Amino acid sequence: MSDSVALDPVDLHLLRLLQNDARTPYRDLAAQVGVAPSTCLDRVNRLRRSGVIVGHRLRLDVAKLGRGLQALLSVQVRPHRRELVGPFVERIRALPEALTVFHLTGPDDYLVHVAVADMADLQRLVLDEFTARREVARVETRLIFQQWECGPLLPPGREAPLGPAARG
Repeated sequence: MSDSVALDPVDLHLLRLLQNDARTPYRDLAAQVGVAPSTCLDRVNRLRRSGVIVGHRLRLDVAKLGRGLQALLSVQVRPHRRELVGPFVERIRALPEALTVFHLTGPDDYLVHVAVADMADLQRLVLDEFTARREVARVETRLIFQQWECGPLLPPGREAPLGPAARG
């Protein structure tokens, strides 16, 4: 059973535009997609109700907030049991330095993206918040030199229209 939602070219175009700037006014979206503003509003509301659009996020420049060093922490938890997963993830999510937590397959159980002030702050985080935990068997740290955002994410196998003329 698939959780996917059927999307037409207008929906895909709206999603592409909103992913690039979620603050775009409906009248501007409608003009770019070639539908009436009320139709645009109805479609966006339907995309929200169906769970395709799950929210809006404010992106921050972590370096300007004093956290110019980012790293990926590969964490191995032993024993890797269900009763440890929830509390471990909630503790990591509560850390102000944690940006994203992934539960993985393979030799590492978690990948944690963190942003810290400097190397001493990273060392403190690893020693005090990760390796000090009884269930953490190993932590590998990889510094992030640079990152690029990708996207926008659209359903596989579908081309997003370039504009009203593309629907021809």
